[in-house]
Amino acid sequence: MSDKTKGQMMKEELFYKKKNAFETKTQDELKAAKDYAVGYAEYLDASKTEREAVLASIELLEKAGYKAYNLGDKISAGDKLYLNNRGKGLFAIKVGTENIENGVRICAAHIDSPRLDLKQHPLFENDGFAYFKTHYYGGIRKYQWATIPLALHGVVLKANGETVNVRIGDEAGDPVLCITDLLPHLAKDQNQKPLGQAFTGEGLNVILGTSPYFEEDGKVTPSDEKVKLNIMIMLNEKYGITESDFISAELSIVPAQNTVDVGLDRWLLGAYGHDDRVCAYPALTGIIEAADSAKTCVVALADKEEVGSDGVAGMQSCLLFDIIDELAKNLGGNTNVVRMNSKCLSADVTACHDPNYPEVSEKRNAAILHCGIGMSKYTGSGGKGGTNDCPAEFVSFVRNLFDGEGVIWQTAELGKVDQGGGGTVAKYIANRNIDTVDVGVPVLSMHAPFELISKSDLYEAHRAFAAFCK
Repeated sequence: MSDKTKGQMMKEELFYKKKNAFETKTQDELKAAKDYAVGYAEYLDASKTEREAVLASIELLEKAGYKAYNLGDKISAGDKLYLNNRGKGLFAIKVGTENIENGVRICAAHIDSPRLDLKQHPLFENDGFAYFKTHYYGGIRKYQWATIPLALHGVVLKANGETVNVRIGDEAGDPVLCITDLLPHLAKDQNQKPLGQAFTGEGLNVILGTSPYFEEDGKVTPSDEKVKLNIMIMLNEKYGITESDFISAELSIVPAQNTVDVGLDRWLLGAYGHDDRVCAYPALTGIIEAADSAKTCVVALADKEEVGSDGVAGMQSCLLFDIIDELAKNLGGNTNVVRMNSKCLSADVTACHDPNYPEVSEKRNAAILHCGIGMSKYTGSGGKGGTNDCPAEFVSFVRNLFDGEGVIWQTAELGKVDQGGGGTVAKYIANRNIDTVDVGVPVLSMHAPFELISKSDLYEAHRAFAAFCK
């Protein structure tokens, strides 16, 4: 006979309580979460730009038997395909055996992250310093990018059409780059400025070098811009590029820090780019794990989410819906019916409650660390501005699916109502008559050069996407 009172038992039955991984998982299950994080860390270190994430994702898919696909190719039941969208976006397609008019299961994540992009004429010299001028990409807090080791990643399209891959600052022995800040002894005026104004976008100039070019006789060249010339010669010798080639380049400044365990217990993972590759990787492993499912599934990895999802590789592009049209056409379905019956998890991160900054969260509705993947019925800002407010019926479907598979999940809201807010790709998919809800891993220090996530939450994301694709 229970020692609990009737009131205590009724409270357990009627009240909602978030589940915590440490209180509900076995030691074997917790070990599986840590083991899973090893592969994710390797993926993340190889994916500091969206182009690199596409290549790392293709490697995962090809190991699982996926083949390259182009629009217009024949599609048959049982196919495992991927479409590389201009090297900046990717679609993994697992064609099921059930009637295509039952709909497609879609997991949509993004693989771009906030960073500093080089301007098209970036290289300049000032008082013996050679610099790159940058234009920040996405929502950053500028002060976080000063005085940390930085790396240069990207591609250059040379005048002859050749593509050159650039990656400097991550390998052992590589030099790193840096943005300087004032010493505290001379920062009186800077200290008086609001945090958002103390650093400017035009001030995020990256140091490349400080030594001039030496002529063959060992003397400093009499040319102007001696340090800029020295740096340009180094880049030309290594990559065969000239200054005009920056015009047709996509080069980004990203943190040189690779993924590391955080905390003595090693349950947190610190890295650049969790937002949103921490959802992209579990979505990929989820569709791979569900290989034998009769359902047709698509994982969409998009670019440009951090700047509005526009462009040919953004989620506002029609490509996802072209793929659905191709699936319907090849498998004998009506594309309008297919979309109507499709379901989507918009796989994007959510804000994690931070005990250091409790004033910005409404804790009852915030995502809590180690309590699983977060489901956000709505995002947006203020009065739900700019949101896909998911219908309760689809929330119920996802809730019951996760519960049935034993996935640890929680509801999540992006801070207090009037504090700020944010958006995801969910509305662009829902606008095409596809039920969509946001689910994602809670992140601490989101959009910083070094973000934190829980390994247990990461693993529950994998389990959630695998359950959705089954």
